[in-house]
Amino acid sequence: MNSKTSLNKPATIVLCATAVVVTIYMWLFLHAESQLAVAGLIMVALIATIAGKKLGTMQHIEQAAASRPGLARIWAIGGVLALTAAFYDSHFILLMIGGVLLYSTACMGLTLQFGFSGVANFAGAAFFGIGSYTAAVLATHTGLPQLVNIALSGLVAAILGSVLILPVLRTRGHYAALVTIAFGILFKTFIEVNDVLGGPQGLQVPGMEIFGFQFNDGFTLFGLDVSFYVSYVLLSLVICAGTFVLLRALERSWVGLSMDVVRTDETAASTFGLHIKRWKIIAFTMGNLFAGIAGSVYGMMVGFIAPNNFTFSDSLLLLSITILGGLGNPIGLIPAAIIVMILPEKFQFIQEYRVLLYAALVIAILLFRPDGLLPRKTRLFFNKGAA
Repeated sequence: MNSKTSLNKPATIVLCATAVVVTIYMWLFLHAESQLAVAGLIMVALIATIAGKKLGTMQHIEQAAASRPGLARIWAIGGVLALTAAFYDSHFILLMIGGVLLYSTACMGLTLQFGFSGVANFAGAAFFGIGSYTAAVLATHTGLPQLVNIALSGLVAAILGSVLILPVLRTRGHYAALVTIAFGILFKTFIEVNDVLGGPQGLQVPGMEIFGFQFNDGFTLFGLDVSFYVSYVLLSLVICAGTFVLLRALERSWVGLSMDVVRTDETAASTFGLHIKRWKIIAFTMGNLFAGIAGSVYGMMVGFIAPNNFTFSDSLLLLSITILGGLGNPIGLIPAAIIVMILPEKFQFIQEYRVLLYAALVIAILLFRPDGLLPRKTRLFFNKGAA
């Protein structure tokens, strides 16, 4: 036991140091206001990454994460909490942090669909929007607790997804993708012409309330006025972490194994008695459940939703995060979401070219890094340690 403890001490130190360095870097990056400072920080990250690979530092970090996967996740959560505390009164930065967590949650749904079972879904923003609009309608016209509304929002998105998957299963290749694209356009058109849902002007979403505590009221802690977005960030973190744990459990179980066989070789899956359509329906439904839940909280956090929030370009944003993080690799989703969502906010001159940026990122990753930001062996390390 003593030898095992001594072997784990270096891993603990490496993970602690990595978490501290990454947290400090993210604080500097989020705090930077000039585009020159942002560009400098990006160059520092690129140089550090290249040097880390050549010196073997990245490998040591991966091995540390392999030996202590639970500790690695705790430090990751601690880093988010530290950033939240550091920017306790910065509304916009906290909104970005909450958005990264919720979009990562929605992309975990796409990971389950694309990466686990091979089901195409180019309407991720539509299911995200279904969650937002359902939460708004339920909060406005019913007296149900908001936690129940969040669960029902995810359920509605899942039910609609289970209907959409039927025509998807009748098509192949790019035709299946076109079905989901058509659904996304249909959803946006529906909410634009529906006056009950606010039409093109949009709809106000009541704030979150848990056990009588109104998130939108904010609170005071140790004499400091804390932004009301802190409550939403904490809720988003719980949802994101819970979804990650569930996704990992599915991946390690016979459910994940069955989905992987269906994605890899449908002929072999049929030979072993797996019901291909059933597993694709399960993956598509569960993925949209995650997106709907994330969308419901996002709507409450921003307070106002409109059809322009859930366009095809927003679906491309979700798809870009999923591919950039690595198909079937939920570990890479948060760094991918940071790049795709926060970078355009820091570089204002690329705001009008966001769709072009997403497309360029997808093409670059498919050409030069098919496994995504984090190498596949990192994913295997986490899986091995969690098993």
